[in-house]
Amino acid sequence: MLLGAPDTGKTSLALRLLRRAAELGRPAAYIDADVGQTTVGPPTTIGLKWIRSVEDLDAIAKADEMRFVGSISPKHLVLQEVVGTATLVDVARTEAEFIVIDTTGAVSGVTGQTLKFHKMELCRPERVVALQRGSEIEPIVGMIRRFFSAEVDVVGVHPDVVPVSPVERAARRTERFAEAFAPPLHRWKVRPTVFAPTLPAGLDLDRLADMLVGVHDGSGRCLGLGVLKHEEDKLLVLTNVTDGMQGLRLASLKIDLETFQTTPVNLRELMFGLDD
Repeated sequence: MLLGAPDTGKTSLALRLLRRAAELGRPAAYIDADVGQTTVGPPTTIGLKWIRSVEDLDAIAKADEMRFVGSISPKHLVLQEVVGTATLVDVARTEAEFIVIDTTGAVSGVTGQTLKFHKMELCRPERVVALQRGSEIEPIVGMIRRFFSAEVDVVGVHPDVVPVSPVERAARRTERFAEAFAPPLHRWKVRPTVFAPTLPAGLDLDRLADMLVGVHDGSGRCLGLGVLKHEEDKLLVLTNVTDGMQGLRLASLKIDLETFQTTPVNLRELMFGLDD
């Protein structure tokens, strides 16, 4: 498991480790749990990529399996982030000899420590590599050493790692959303009964317009993303998923399909008029 604040080189290190595993002929798996700056799969999801050869690294963006979190930040969705990561680790353990878990840059405060604690608890990594510029990762490292048996290596950030500005991060995320909604988009009529969370009776369906959703099969896997539209009293989902759709999970975001900009949504407020 790789830990570190944003711009500490976690993904670069992950790809180097996976390339070496492939060169040695060791079946490997990459689990990308950074829902805001994804390398595997679209934003708001956790992606698994099988690395069976060096050539698989050339198609790293295409996930072999995904779990839906529904946010570009784990701040309010720690449960979804932890469970999604842990379930993909379980999948990876069925085939891979070597697994790399790339985590979010949330390493400070209660949220960062809670997130990492429960990921350690459920994913059970044998080794943790913590990358840091100063001492920002020390509270989490101390917590891991007190509560878990994993070996922990604390290393400095490589001098070639260049910080990315918030504007650049937003632009990258927009590009990934655009890829996730690449045409052709299909328009499927959906029933209110297919959602998780379940839609309350009497909800004005127009309030769901532009809501981002995860498109799921019947075995817990996320097949891709969709966006809801309400037209002529019909609820539609626009998605490029063509087969296997069994249910939809609501994100905590709305998305504009022209600009791919997102807006945070409080689901409780949206559906019940309540604050968290």
